[in-house]
Amino acid sequence: MPERGKRLPDRARVVIVGGGIAGASVAYHLAKLGWNEVLLLEQGRLAGGTSWHAAGMVGRLRTSSSMTKINQYSVELYSTLEQETGVPTGWKQVGSLIVARCKERMVQLRRTVAMAEYLGVDAHMIDAQTAFEKCPIMRSDDLLGAAWLPGDGKVQPEQTTLSLAQGARQSGVQIVEGVRVSSLQQEKGRISGVLTDQGPVESEYVVLCGGMWTRQLGLDAGVTLPLYPVEHHYAVSNPFPGARDEMPCCRDPDGTIYWRGEGDEVLLGAFQAYTKPWNVNPIPADFSFQLLEDDWEKFEAPVAEGYHRLPGLEEVGFAKFVNGPESFTPDNQFLLGETPELKNLYVAAGFNSAGIACSGGAGKVLAEWMTDGEPPFDLWSVDVRRFSSAQNNREFLKERVGEVLGLHYQLGWPNREFETGRNRRKSPLHDRLAARGACFGNKMGLERPNWFARGDQVAQVEYSFGRQNWFDAHRIEHLATREKVALFDQTSFSKFRLQGCDALPLLQKLCGNEMDVPTGNVVYTGLFNERGTFESDLTVMREAGDQFYIVAPSAQRIRDANWMQRHIETGQQVKCTDITEEFSVLGLMGPLSRELLAKVACEDLANFQFGTFQTLVIGDVEVLAARVTYVGELGWELHVPVSGAVAVYDAIHEAGQDLGLEDAGHYAVNSLRLEKGYRAWGADISPDDTPLEAGLSFALAWDKSIPFLGRDALLRQKDAGITKRMTSFVLQDPEPMLWHDEPIYRDGQCVGYLSSAAYGHSVGAAVALGYVRSKEPITRAFVLEGDYEIDVAGERFPATPFLKPPYDPNREKILV
Repeated sequence: MPERGKRLPDRARVVIVGGGIAGASVAYHLAKLGWNEVLLLEQGRLAGGTSWHAAGMVGRLRTSSSMTKINQYSVELYSTLEQETGVPTGWKQVGSLIVARCKERMVQLRRTVAMAEYLGVDAHMIDAQTAFEKCPIMRSDDLLGAAWLPGDGKVQPEQTTLSLAQGARQSGVQIVEGVRVSSLQQEKGRISGVLTDQGPVESEYVVLCGGMWTRQLGLDAGVTLPLYPVEHHYAVSNPFPGARDEMPCCRDPDGTIYWRGEGDEVLLGAFQAYTKPWNVNPIPADFSFQLLEDDWEKFEAPVAEGYHRLPGLEEVGFAKFVNGPESFTPDNQFLLGETPELKNLYVAAGFNSAGIACSGGAGKVLAEWMTDGEPPFDLWSVDVRRFSSAQNNREFLKERVGEVLGLHYQLGWPNREFETGRNRRKSPLHDRLAARGACFGNKMGLERPNWFARGDQVAQVEYSFGRQNWFDAHRIEHLATREKVALFDQTSFSKFRLQGCDALPLLQKLCGNEMDVPTGNVVYTGLFNERGTFESDLTVMREAGDQFYIVAPSAQRIRDANWMQRHIETGQQVKCTDITEEFSVLGLMGPLSRELLAKVACEDLANFQFGTFQTLVIGDVEVLAARVTYVGELGWELHVPVSGAVAVYDAIHEAGQDLGLEDAGHYAVNSLRLEKGYRAWGADISPDDTPLEAGLSFALAWDKSIPFLGRDALLRQKDAGITKRMTSFVLQDPEPMLWHDEPIYRDGQCVGYLSSAAYGHSVGAAVALGYVRSKEPITRAFVLEGDYEIDVAGERFPATPFLKPPYDPNREKILV
């Protein structure tokens, strides 16, 4: 086992900062991949920060295919690790039981179980009596049912950490306890080592696995790592009649509680709707194997729920209270990957009370990421590049993380928006939109309108799994775009200017489409990696021979800039500038958009062709107008300097009154683009998908002068054939709502799941996109000739497949 006081080496190839379960897992997996000179530094003792006091419950199923892969591997690893290391993990496959008190929870559990089938996780819906038989100490008379996942289990967290560490040492990793890393060393944008309280250590790579200490280490080095500690509570009972260690890991999310056996005792924990941040600054370096003060007052409601669910608990009482700090991120997903600010600085931290369940798999995929230079599959949901520096603000984090902990057990409503940390970044049009009834969502920290309340309606969502209270307002916005004209605030787009004599060669290499187009043209293109899968998709406008204006997805601001920057070779003359904050974007869309724009613009629009852009003057404001559409109607994106956004918005509204102009939000954007089969990054296209699979090969220039990244991989796939194909679906029943992740059945067999969905008011039913998969190369006939059903919370509804847009009556008009 690791030694304290062991001499610190002067250099290592990799320094891992933090000896909790994440750091031990990264060390173990790097060594398994053949990395040498790996050094793990722990400021206290292994597992002494958060890992040791975790509840130790390990579930296989997560909210996506990628995250489920990670947890599935954790289970496989923990269940066999003792055989390799001789150090027990305490793994017991006791199963998970999730009970439901209300109809909405039953809907969520049915959706979860339906998705589990596709993901290969054993899960079943059971009735209340069967649930009681699996946990006889539980009250069940008020339950409607439950989900049973027999493959889940639990471990002893400290022992699991020590077992991973032993496995790492057996493969050559050096582990030194009692060494505190005080700062990161860097040179020319690259990590070069760490400074410790026992001297410097040079290294090619550093991996930050320091849990709640990680943010400050990053901040001091100019690196954004948004996480913050919160108090997480559980209590352990005195001996409880009927309790046993083999009892399932049980969850009653409607009561915010969980429990499991701890020998002949019961461990009762909670994920309350809001909890307390641990407001200490700085976090003490010597906080090892320590807890915060007991807080029975905060834990009063979970105790009452425990007494209700577990008759006899009140009588036996509690022997121990655990109040341990755990680090949470702004979106309840952990931080993983290479930081955009410093090359070869990686992170695995902020596990949001799921560190034990996730760290086995997270350590594996991070080691593979470091080895190959790119993630092994789509890890965008946990990619550290999803956050900007604004989301690392301490006051924002203190406010947000108290809400995030409760998300574990709140109902997983479709399109749920965070309630805390809001209104910190606003569009210049925010007040105008609010006055017109906007109900705002938040994307990359920016408030943007999702829909507009009309008449006496309050601009607030009433969540449900069916039609929500904005359904009728959304219909107005959707049909106004199809039939008249609508105005969208799309300021949240990421925007860059790429310039220099090597700007074109760089874009030709990174982009699949032909980028050497005449000045004034607009190009839609994907960004691809060596595997031929998507890194992003962009709209690119050529402003001059050596200058391009790039518009990217809202959430991709940091990632896309980093992707372009990391591919600029030494000596190339090209500069990428983030100009997101300089421009607002107004989408003017609909069959009457030309007529309306002509009323406010000084220029003649008669020869304004699709796929081009021009500078227009509206009032006194110069506007870059791009003739493009993401909603499938005639329209323009107007890129307006922030200082002129209100004036342009007002001028368009004044001129549009007699044309039936409506404000419209991003819910309408989603439903309109789905009717046209337009793909969305992060939902329909990802690093797991190629343009051939996504049906976007039209945007590939196979023979351009500079081959694009991934071309060879795509040519091989083209020859071999694809085994999945993006397909549009329209339900034949007009009543059900689709959201995303509903399983797709073809001829009774599950062949995929929906990647995105909405209600299509022009087609009169729910419309969606999803990949249809096959073990053999897939053909057009295979996709279109099957009988399809979509599983909606356990009930299957017939659906019609399309490889062309489900709604496309105006295509010729759009292009004129």
